[in-house]
Parts: sequence; C-alpha cells; structure tokens
Amino acid sequence: MIKGRAIAAFDNPSKWMAMCNNCRRRLLSTTTSTYTSPTQSRVDHHNRAVQSISSTVRRFYDRKEKFRISHGSTNSTRPTIRKNVVDTGPLSNVLHVDTASQTVSVEPNVPMDRLVEATLQHGLIPPVVMEFPGITVGGGYAGTSGESSSFKHGFFNHTINSIEMVLADGEVITASPQENSGLFYGAAGALGTLGVTTLVNLQLIPASKYIETTYHPVSNVSQAVETIKSFTANGEAHDYIDGILYSRTNGAIVTGKMSNMVSNHTIQRFSDAKDPWFYLHVQEILEKARGAPVTEVIPIAEYLFRYDRGGFWVGKSAFDYFNFPFNSFTRWWLDDFLHTRMMYKALHASGQSKRYIVQDLAVPYENVEEFVAYATDKFGIWPLWLCPLKQSPVPTMHPHHVTKGNGEQKEMLNVGLWGHCPSHLNFTDANRELEAKLKELGAMKWMYAQTYYTEDEFWEMHDKTWYDALREKYRATSLPSVYDKVKREPEDPFKEKSFEDKLKEAWPISGFYGIKKAIESGLYLDARKSAWKEM
Repeated sequence: MIKGRAIAAFDNPSKWMAMCNNCRRRLLSTTTSTYTSPTQSRVDHHNRAVQSISSTVRRFYDRKEKFRISHGSTNSTRPTIRKNVVDTGPLSNVLHVDTASQTVSVEPNVPMDRLVEATLQHGLIPPVVMEFPGITVGGGYAGTSGESSSFKHGFFNHTINSIEMVLADGEVITASPQENSGLFYGAAGALGTLGVTTLVNLQLIPASKYIETTYHPVSNVSQAVETIKSFTANGEAHDYIDGILYSRTNGAIVTGKMSNMVSNHTIQRFSDAKDPWFYLHVQEILEKARGAPVTEVIPIAEYLFRYDRGGFWVGKSAFDYFNFPFNSFTRWWLDDFLHTRMMYKALHASGQSKRYIVQDLAVPYENVEEFVAYATDKFGIWPLWLCPLKQSPVPTMHPHHVTKGNGEQKEMLNVGLWGHCPSHLNFTDANRELEAKLKELGAMKWMYAQTYYTEDEFWEMHDKTWYDALREKYRATSLPSVYDKVKREPEDPFKEKSFEDKLKEAWPISGFYGIKKAIESGLYLDARKSAWKEM
C-alpha cells in the first residue's frame, strides 16, 4: 500500500510537492527499486540534486559566508560576480505535466522554450511566457517577469501554485499561498535573497494553435496609452496586449487572441532566418495600412517568442557598433548571432553593457506621456516597448505605486527603454538622473538592470521592515540582501587599467571578443537549434 502511494506520488509531482517533508522521506524510505517510472527517475535525480544544494548551502551558513545563486544563464545587465556560488545548473528538467490539474512541476533552470515545448505536447501553455526563450523558470520567479498577457494574469509568479526552496541554513521547505505564504509572496522578485528555489508547480491553461494578432495604428503617445487602457478594460476580448512606439507620432498597439482557426487571415512566422524581425514587420504593416488595423495569425510558439530574433530591436545596435549594413540579407546571413541567448552573452563579455541603457520601467498611466517626452529629449532612444501590467498586492519587491494618503494602488505601464547611451552623456550621471525622474513620476524600474540608487533611496521605494522580517523568520540574513545584489559599485577613477582590459574595451576588439565568448559558451549551437522553431 505504501509502495503504491509512493509510485502515485512520483508520477504526480503536484501531489509530491503538496506533501510534508516527513511524508516524502517516509515514502522514499519504503519504496523498493522494483519499479522505476520515468517520472520517478526524474524525481530521484531531483532529490539528489536538492540534497547536494542543501549541503552546500549549509556549509556556507555554518561558516557565516554569503553566497549567490547561479543557474547558468542571465538576462541581467548587472555586472556578474563569481564568488561563493551555489550552482543550480543540474535542476534543469520538466518533471511532469499533469493534464488533469493542468499543472506542470518544473525545475528552476528550465528555460521558457523547453517549458513551452513540454506543455504544448499536452495542449497546454503557461499563462505568462517571457518573450526570450532563454529566461528560466527560476529567473522568472526570483525576478520581475511580465509579458503581454500580464495585464490579465499578472507577473509570472502569479501563475505559480507552490515552490520548493532550500533556505539559507539548508532546510528544504515548501511555500504556497497556504503554506509559508509570506515566503511564497516575498521571494517573488527578491532575486534569490530569501533562499534557493529548487522546484516550481506552475498552473497551465489550454493552448490554441494560433494567436490571432491585430496591429492597431496610433499617432501619438496619448492615443497609445488610451488605446491600451480601453483594451485592458475589456479583458475578455484579448489574451495578449503590448505596444511599440517608433516615434512620438507613429506606433502600434498589438492585441492577440487565442484561436484554432486561420479563416481568411495570412499566417505569419518569425522563427526562420528568412523571416522578418517582429518589430520591423509591424512597422512595414503600419506603412501599408494607412491608419487601418491589420490582422494576421501567428503560430502560438512563434508568437510567444516573436521578439527573440533581434532581442526586440536591440540586435540592431550590433550592426551600428560594427558600422555594418542592416538589411534583410545581412540579418539572414548573421541570424545565428542575433538570438537573445547569443546577444546577452556577447553583451556581457564585450563590456558594452557598461554603455548600454537596458531598462524596463513601470510608470503610472497618467505619467507615461511625460516620461516618454523626457526619455526622448535625454536619450533619443527609439523604439519604445509598452506593456500593461496587473499589479502585485503590496508589500512586494515588484515595481508598484501606492498613492500616499488613500493607499490606492495605481495600474502601471511597462515602458521598455533599450539602446545606446548617447556618447556625450556620462553613463553614471545619466542613470542617476533617470532614477531621479522615475521617483518624481512615481515610477519604478526592474532590478535586472544597472542600479545606482543609494541604500536609503532604494529602501524608500520598498518596505524594508517587511523584507527584513522575512529574512529573520526564514534565517536568510546570511544571504546578500536585494540591495547588495543590485547596487552598482562605483568605479575607482584612479585605478589603472591593464593593457589587456584596455584592449578588450577598444573598438572593434570588444565586439569581436564578445562574439568569441558567446561561441565558446556553446550558445551558438543553441541558437541554431532553438527548440521553438519546431513547436
């Protein structure tokens, strides 16, 4: 009887995660080796990996040493620090898709494209899928991850049912809205500073074959904001909403609706080297539409990762850097290097992130027009991405805005500001000014990016009392704090750079060095074999 319960639990990790730790251990100790299902094998591998992580964490805890978590990939533009690292790389499997409960048990190092590939085989899809296929499940939970379905479902962590976590002293616990709920909500967006996430149980929804996608032209920022507000107010009419502003007078709001029908619409793809980049395709449609909405259908996986090739439009910067022609032929020829996995690795290795503005900013709707005017005058960066967000209840580490006095929490619009910092601006000063402007407008930014706030400024935006209480309760004070992880250490102006460092920073050597390191990492093959092309 016990053996049968154990097998049932192994084959349904949703039940496994719901068990207490003692129940898990009893089932493991009483299960014989006469039956090994594929799911049981994956769970066994998972438990061994978690035990190893737990032991490593406990050693750091006993020595009172802080550590950081590495899952093997990143979409952050913060400088990488390699010291006292806990490697969660082995936790890279989809354990089980439960079609009855429409859930998936997945380890944190599984990237979005592999997760979608696994769930689509069962006709299911995560409600929120980040646009870059290399973003991991664990990164989505520990960071602030939203997407064009977030106006309806909220940030990625809002679609999670429960997590397994190794605390800073090595204890393995489960957290959910019902169990350790403070940790469950507090660790979302806290950048791994409350513990190491080792397993996620994620809610799924039925998938369609296509996304019926409509491009609605807008002629100014105010119209773009009002159009988004009207579409989000009628949430049942759309499953996905985002927008692209090409200038102050030209843009499109993009809506998507799940569909299994093609009807009379064109099928458009974005995964092959010969296909257009999404933002360029939308711009071309706007030019032809002359003010009228245009609808086409996109296969669902290609819609979800439509911004991967070119990294929205950041990939064009590589052509600008090398003074290389930017056209359909060169994009086709260099396609293997222009997927986000490759580009982020090259961006870090080349050092170009030190001069690149990559910021996602949550701005109250009524202040978006003023912010866009400021960003245009200051940085001159176009296009801009717009994405409506369903807010997280406070307290939270996610961007938020609460009106003083009445405590009203305002809805906010994600404005993506991604491009080269103008050469005449001091990079640090420009970022500091940007942060001051956000404060003036009641806006906040995602913490994956370069952060220059002082500690006092940072905690003016977040509830430090709440956060510190969580760290005390779950024995996480030996871990780096959120501010420790995001703060930008000032460079020593008197420190003499080595000849090698100067060489790496020189044009065009730094660019070629970044490409070299990306190829050496094996991401070149990942780009060529990107799984979403086959979904």
